[in-house]
Amino acid sequence: MAQDLTPKYTVPGIEREAAGRLIGVLRLRLHALNDLHLTLKHVHWNVVGPHFIAVHEMIDPQVDQVRDMADDLAERIAALGGVAQGTPGSLVAERTWDDYSIGRADAIAHLGALDLVYTGVIEAVRAAIKEAGDIDTATEDLLIGQLRDLEQFQWFVRAHLESSGGSLATGQAHTEEEAATRGAELA
Repeated sequence: MAQDLTPKYTVPGIEREAAGRLIGVLRLRLHALNDLHLTLKHVHWNVVGPHFIAVHEMIDPQVDQVRDMADDLAERIAALGGVAQGTPGSLVAERTWDDYSIGRADAIAHLGALDLVYTGVIEAVRAAIKEAGDIDTATEDLLIGQLRDLEQFQWFVRAHLESSGGSLATGQAHTEEEAATRGAELA
């Protein structure tokens, strides 16, 4: 049964029911960003191999920016009159994706898996932008800014996975394990 997220009040110019739909969209994006933050820290803590320091240091600024993105989304949910549900139980119960599956692994293997993670997050943000655009341009703008940053983070990851001929090692991977294996073969 779907939860009614219609707020008792919202920002001027948006109907309460539309704000409720938008809150639902943002709630899943908040879960995705909280999950991404934890996944990035997991990679930071569990990366090994000759590319360790480069990846270890590349990940931390991404962690910080993703935390800031989550905070911005949570505050937008609150401004719309909703509840920014940021608890671990809520994240696990409501997410539509599996937990990150790579443990201690070579840096390039983690980057291969992260490429797929970023693809999933980015595709979901693009869908959220379309939904938000029908309801509220301010929320749409917030999501567009986050999309640009997420795409840049994926570009940083992919720079480690791309051949000099422009092929991406993870190009046809469908699972994190497959992407990690293909990335590790590159190393």
